[in-house]
Amino acid sequence: MKLQFLGANRQVTGSRYFLQASGLGILIECGMFQEREFRERNWKDCPVNPDRIDVLLLTHVHLDHCGLIPKFVREGYQRKILTTYATSDLLPILLLDSARIQEEDAAYKKKRHKKEKRKGPYPEIPLYTVDDAEKALPLVQGVAYDEPISLNNRVTVRFRDAGHILGSSMLELDVTEGEESRKIIFSGDIGQKDKPIVKDPTQFTQADYVVMETTYGSRIHGDTEDVETLLIKIINETIEAGGNIVIPTFAIERAQEIMFHLSRLVRKDKIPYLMIFLDSPMAVDATAVFQRHRECLDDETVELIVKNQRPFRFPGLKLVHSVEQSKAINQIKGSCIIMAGSGMCTGGRIKHHLIQNIGREESTILFVGYQAQGTLGRKIVSGFSPVRIHGQHYDVRARIEQIHGFSAHADRNGLQEWLKSFKNSPRKIFLTHGEEDEAESFARLMNEEWGWDAVVPGYQEEWTLD
Repeated sequence: MKLQFLGANRQVTGSRYFLQASGLGILIECGMFQEREFRERNWKDCPVNPDRIDVLLLTHVHLDHCGLIPKFVREGYQRKILTTYATSDLLPILLLDSARIQEEDAAYKKKRHKKEKRKGPYPEIPLYTVDDAEKALPLVQGVAYDEPISLNNRVTVRFRDAGHILGSSMLELDVTEGEESRKIIFSGDIGQKDKPIVKDPTQFTQADYVVMETTYGSRIHGDTEDVETLLIKIINETIEAGGNIVIPTFAIERAQEIMFHLSRLVRKDKIPYLMIFLDSPMAVDATAVFQRHRECLDDETVELIVKNQRPFRFPGLKLVHSVEQSKAINQIKGSCIIMAGSGMCTGGRIKHHLIQNIGREESTILFVGYQAQGTLGRKIVSGFSPVRIHGQHYDVRARIEQIHGFSAHADRNGLQEWLKSFKNSPRKIFLTHGEEDEAESFARLMNEEWGWDAVVPGYQEEWTLD
């Protein structure tokens, strides 16, 4: 067996792994690179020719795990894409929205560059189009959690619940070569325990090899239990100042989790009545999928639905679809809450709301998700000013806040707890999907304190699995 690392190596985005096992070529993930310094990789062909891939396995629908699928299909991949049923329902929403953003951004960039008589570092064409995304979708096949899927007579995969977002999974592969069998686990993104909406992440007792994320490999979510108290403070103080609360929001899971908490605060009169906009067609459509897949929801959320206290329907909530509705938000007098994508401010409607609010001292930009290095979101939370949005520079005068307790990723303690479920140490643990210092920090913990064999592979490194 051989395993090659094609993304999310010593950085967070672009997850992609190529496993050669028992005559099969298996691609795990096909993610987009979102950090500025790695975006040129999106424009290059996949390092592995599509003809060598027999099946693509997908853990969940975040762009850094699936965002290059339309481009990969355009390059020639025409075989199955296997994922959970909930993910297969979410994937069309995400990929079509991403493709539209690619087309819109390319058109805007071309217009701006023509006006400024210059060229940027990337082509003035979409990375992929809506047509590319539509051609990829018929390849997607949904499967049930925990069901053994035979890829051939010697390789079986099971999709286990990752507790990260709706439909997210960990992959458990059982491979037989000759007389020997090996179990390989790809963690995907490991969720936090006791989070609203989704179930807790699956734990395993045995594996020979583990490919594991380390997004928060050296950090602890200090405010996990106090999310609603922090929301109350930030929202009420901003309303008193007369500003808006602008929340860059990941359309799948994060938007729904924020609505979960806001619905509780509204119903308990912890915040005044105000208009709350979900300005993301993708998030609106994704919310409908959440309501269809009760098998993925935790007991608390199901109970609220049964009691007719649906967390995605509450007074003041406005679901925004059209561009005209989105623009009209800026004409509102008084305070409101605006949730819009993308979550790292790399594209989408959030940029327009930032332009309207980032220079206002009375407004608050509230970050509720991880901000990768090189993204606009990371620059804002790191205190940069001015920041560049749509080719123009804007001074940051708004209040900048960040609540870490919303993270859909396990922190350092959660990662350790997940590993401790193994009765014996795996032969090797490959640490990925984390910035270099995060992954290296967690590797030192594994190697020096636990005595486990953990490594941080580099981009395009290939390992032989004995």
